[in-house]
Amino acid sequence: QVQLVESGGGLVQPGGSLRLSCAASGRTFSSYDMAWWRQAPGKEREFVAAISINGDITHYADAVKGRLTISRDNAKNTAYLQMNTLKPEDTAVYYCYAKNIFTSNDYWGQGTQVTVSS
Repeated sequence: QVQLVESGGGLVQPGGSLRLSCAASGRTFSSYDMAWWRQAPGKEREFVAAISINGDITHYADAVKGRLTISRDNAKNTAYLQMNTLKPEDTAVYYCYAKNIFTSNDYWGQGTQVTVSS
């Protein structure tokens, strides 16, 4: 089993930047595809970005391409989401997601709030 803990959220002005981190427990982090999802008030949870186990493949939602960058450090059991040129519509709770490539077991973090406002 994997436990995911997000951090790095907060309040930022439009055009600003934040870096979210997702720290995973356990010694099999490199067996998990990682992703970030978000949920704005009154809306369904939506996909943001994903990264393969060794970081060579990434996917992004159209709304964040060119502004948000997903990465991972398998030695630190941590995934990241660098968020630049933030917009008010990026305001949401951001969730870390992990899926084991061998068992398909998946896990969610508890979420971290990102608010973009002047």
